[in-house]
Amino acid sequence: MSSPAALEVVRDPLWNNIRLEPDAVTVVDTPAVQRLRYVRQLGHAFLVYPGATHSRFEHCLGAYHLARRALEQLALGDVTVSPADARTVRLAALLHDIGHYPFSHALEEAGLPRHETLARRHLTAGPLGEALARAGIEAEALLALIQGRATAPLAGLVAGSLDVDKLDYLTRDAWMCGVPYGVIDVDRLLSSLTVVERAGRPTLALHEKGLAALESLLFAKYQMYRNVYWHHAVRSATAMFKRAVRDAIAAGRLTADAVADATDDGLIHDLSRTDPAGLARSLRERRLAKRAVDLPATDLPAAADWAAQDPDLVSRVEDQLARELSLEPGELFLDFPAKPEMLDLHLPLVTREGEVVELAGREAGERLGLPRVGAELVRSARRLRVFVRRPRTVPARAVVDLVTLPGSDVAARLAAGRALL
Repeated sequence: MSSPAALEVVRDPLWNNIRLEPDAVTVVDTPAVQRLRYVRQLGHAFLVYPGATHSRFEHCLGAYHLARRALEQLALGDVTVSPADARTVRLAALLHDIGHYPFSHALEEAGLPRHETLARRHLTAGPLGEALARAGIEAEALLALIQGRATAPLAGLVAGSLDVDKLDYLTRDAWMCGVPYGVIDVDRLLSSLTVVERAGRPTLALHEKGLAALESLLFAKYQMYRNVYWHHAVRSATAMFKRAVRDAIAAGRLTADAVADATDDGLIHDLSRTDPAGLARSLRERRLAKRAVDLPATDLPAAADWAAQDPDLVSRVEDQLARELSLEPGELFLDFPAKPEMLDLHLPLVTREGEVVELAGREAGERLGLPRVGAELVRSARRLRVFVRRPRTVPARAVVDLVTLPGSDVAARLAAGRALL
């Protein structure tokens, strides 16, 4: 561990002082990391919550800070971590969003590769890759942690049920939005971490004394999705943005690589240069599509996956629905976001008697109340919405019937030229 004098201190509104090790300072000063200053953490949520202008850069510093705190807490509990492994975990936490697109996760929903996949080119090339190589830090080790493939004892700190990413973003997002939903007892969770033997290897685990704090994290996640991330105006802006980017890529006005390297404002500027549907300008001026259908998933008899997982089919359905309602392409949006793993747990638990059990599935339901009703809570947070840019009456029953069909049946109706409403 470096001496205190060797550390740089950054002031943070959430965690107060964030102390950066020299290797972290070197990494932070590269263009790839500096780009994250200009990528908002919550995409278009600032159109609803004006304070939600915090960036991926702040969040990554927060994740790094919590990784340092977790490592210090584990050391107090007699868990031995080598300096090299500790450095790898800290830097993986700092760089976990290095491949992130502008405007949160919207473009992953639009069908572009996941940001964890894009991390590779940043970590293996350019000034960041060179800085890591000079410091003797293996990019592959960082990638394995970021992508959730690592088997290292502390991999769960970077990607897992109780990772520092969640601890920071839930707390930070609630704080910056000014909502009371992201209240998590971070101190209790960090002090409850330990390492146990599972399947013949050491693995991050939680002591039973942290169960109540863990449940508060799960409930905060549910509340933030229900009230912030999936707020109707946020989802309207997200749907418009996704369509604008997909259309620009399809028309050859933008490439997927250029989009991945852009900042929020830079991408909106590029979209605005040629904006045939006027979507980019409408987003800049907050002229959002309005709800014509808005139903909770609990009102649906079933939910087919295509409406959340097949962006190409969704675009074709949107265009056909627009035609049937005398609208133009880019004037109607179908939105049915999904997060099935929202309340999932997979984490070893150390009981007060010293027994180690797997906190997942039925075991999680027996020890915590929230996972028992998790599926229903996720359904209650999801909403099926149709947004329109010009007033139209959209038959809700027909939309429900449409989204509950298998995607193959919907595609067949489109191919046959049959009406969807």
